Amino acid sequence: MGLNYQQQMQLKRWLNKPFITYALVAIEVLVFVIGWLLPSLNLVYSGGMSRYAIIEFHQYWRFVTPMFLHFNLEHIVFNMIVLYFLGRQIEMLFGHGRFLAIFFFSGLLGNVFSFAFNNPNVLSAGVSTANMGLFGAFLVFGYHFRNNPAVSVMMRNFILLVFLNLISGLFINVDFYGHLGGLLGGALTAAIIALPKNRGNFSIHLRIISGVIFIFLCIICVLVALKSSGLLV
Repeated sequence: MGLNYQQQMQLKRWLNKPFITYALVAIEVLVFVIGWLLPSLNLVYSGGMSRYAIIEFHQYWRFVTPMFLHFNLEHIVFNMIVLYFLGRQIEMLFGHGRFLAIFFFSGLLGNVFSFAFNNPNVLSAGVSTANMGLFGAFLVFGYHFRNNPAVSVMMRNFILLVFLNLISGLFINVDFYGHLGGLLGGALTAAIIALPKNRGNFSIHLRIISGVIFIFLCIICVLVALKSSGLLV
């Protein structure tokens, strides 16, 4: 039995909402609550980014799971605020599927950077790698619509936020390399997938080059990590 007109309109209104952002926030919170209620699971220790665990025990899931884990309440609250407000904007601009791709590949490249450049004994976690990718995606959007006064003002503000975020990572206990990788991952992924109907006229050459750069960075990071671990001569 098909949907009636009212049900179709309700479904359309729901699909126009940033439901991927809502789902991601719900998953992040759910995982944190499970870890809080069942501390014996030690989720961050089991799933956080650790070069040592990946190299020695081949725990490759750690390239993905850190973006769903947080150390404490303050950590997840701050990240959820950023994901909720920024995620809704990026999802409305790029669409649901593209937004999810930006989120995932930002977090992935951020974790690959952590794998390559952090001390092997460092344990890192948090969705901030993916959040930084959302900033990167907006900067790409802002570049393509830089002649729009409102977008231009927002882009300048975002550039300042990104700069302050990266600089602060040099002085406080923040995964600087994860943030840097996430930022690059978001920008490159946004350039690859472009906006729906290619609004902004994303060049096919730019999209191909961005894809090549993304793959190149992943390969270089893995080689750096293997070299640092003594597995490459």
